[in-house]
Amino acid sequence: MFGFGNQKDKLREKYSKLMQESFDLSTVNREKSDQKRAEAEEVGKQLDALEKRA
Repeated sequence: MFGFGNQKDKLREKYSKLMQESFDLSTVNREKSDQKRAEAEEVGKQLDALEKRA
C-alpha cells in the first residue's frame, strides 16, 4: 500500500516537471516541446493505471 502512494507521488512529480519543460520549450523549440508533452502523456497513462489498481 505504501509503495503505491510513493510511486504515485513520484509519477505526479515527473508528470508536472515534464509538462513544465514542455511549456517552457513551446516558444523556443516546438519539436522538443512536443516530445516532452508525449513523455508526460506516457507518465500520465502510467499514473492512471496505477490509480485504477489501487
